[in-house]
Order: sequence, then C-alpha cells, then structure tokens
Amino acid sequence: MTSDAGRPHADDPGPTISRAVSAPASAVWSVLADGWSYATWVVGTARIRDVDSAWPARGSRLHHSFGVWPLLVQDITRVERVDEPAELVLTARGWPAGEARVHLSVRAAGEESSVVTISEDAVSGPARLVPPPLRRMMITLRNRETLHRLALLARGRHEHR
Repeated sequence: MTSDAGRPHADDPGPTISRAVSAPASAVWSVLADGWSYATWVVGTARIRDVDSAWPARGSRLHHSFGVWPLLVQDITRVERVDEPAELVLTARGWPAGEARVHLSVRAAGEESSVVTISEDAVSGPARLVPPPLRRMMITLRNRETLHRLALLARGRHEHR
C-alpha cells in the first residue's frame, strides 16, 4: 500500500510517499544500512561500485552508476544526516542531471510491520529547470516503485533470515 499523502518530512520540498511494509522497522533499516543493496531497490541505479566502510554514517558515500549500458554515468551518494534506525538523509549526485536530496524515514507500525517514507527533489543542476509539476510527477512515479522494491527486499530478508 502506498500513499502520496504521507506525513511530509520537515523542510523537504519534494513529493512525499509512504508505504506500509510487512516487516519490522529493523528489517527495513537493515536494507537501508546495506549500501551494496541500493542497486536492487533504487530505481535508476544500475550498479554499486563501492561503499564506504562507515556506511551509513554521516559523510559516508556509496559510489553508484546510473543509466543504461553503455551510457553509464558514475557518481556518488553521500549521507548528510542519519538517526539510526529511523532516518537517513542523502545527497544523490547524478551529474550531468544534477543532485537530489533524498529523505528516508522508517517507523514501527506493530511488531511485524512498519511504514517507510521518502521525500525527494532536485536541489541543483539542470534537473531544477524541469517544471515543478512535471518533476514531482516523475519523482512520485519513480519513488512508488522504489518503495515497493524496498518493501519486498525488507520482507524477504525478514522472512528468510
């Protein structure tokens, strides 16, 4: 179940989407804390090339590629803020398109369930020139699928641990 009317993250201008997850918050956090898993659930990420050993500590980075082979772009995502096991704020670089701020939060909704919320918007670069209604629509569609993948991965890890 997804909702575009998720509780907005403070100070985040982009669309906010929430999704119920059939796994505890700790299972969702374990996926977020595994930088090597990002290409599995983040729509548009083709592969992860490296992950700082401190991930997801503040300032740590994961090195990703996006696009379609052979036109892959190499860039990084950096942790701006972390409140383990509930909140992760990232700057996702994707030059030449620009950079996006991504805010993920996880909260318990019972012993075996949780809710994950994501807010995202372009913060610099040419992507900021896309008219806001179109940019919001594109981000919303992408992040619905992103949260769907994250929920499946968290549930699978929890059920098969």
